[in-house]
Amino acid sequence: MTTPINKPPIWFWIVSFIALIWNSMGIHGYLSQAYKTSAYTDAYTTEQIDVMNSLPGWYTALFAIAVFSGVLGSLLLLLRKKFAKFLLILSFLAATIQMVYFLFVADLKGVDFSDNKIMAYIIIVFAAFLVWFSRKAHSKGWIS
Repeated sequence: MTTPINKPPIWFWIVSFIALIWNSMGIHGYLSQAYKTSAYTDAYTTEQIDVMNSLPGWYTALFAIAVFSGVLGSLLLLLRKKFAKFLLILSFLAATIQMVYFLFVADLKGVDFSDNKIMAYIIIVFAAFLVWFSRKAHSKGWIS
């Protein structure tokens, strides 16, 4: 059964654009970390960077998957394509696994990551919201 295409309300465009900006900031964070730019190194203490560098490779891969699928999913929302749902679910799963590992499993060696822990929860909540939003957009016929 196909869903009829309906004109989305203005808030659909606003939320989709905010999602694109949010996930683009995630790509900036990923690239800054991957290439050890000054934006990354200036934001952390030496001890924090040492801990971040000791995290497993799959952790960094999940970071990349989360942010790149999030940006593509957000772009597809703006293009009103239902494949956005799949990409935003992938982004949510990758981000959630990554953040749960960071919050509850990783050995942070006693280094204070209070600000990062708060952001980890925000990331999970926003990613979950985008999954809900994309499903709602599909059910309303705003994306197809």
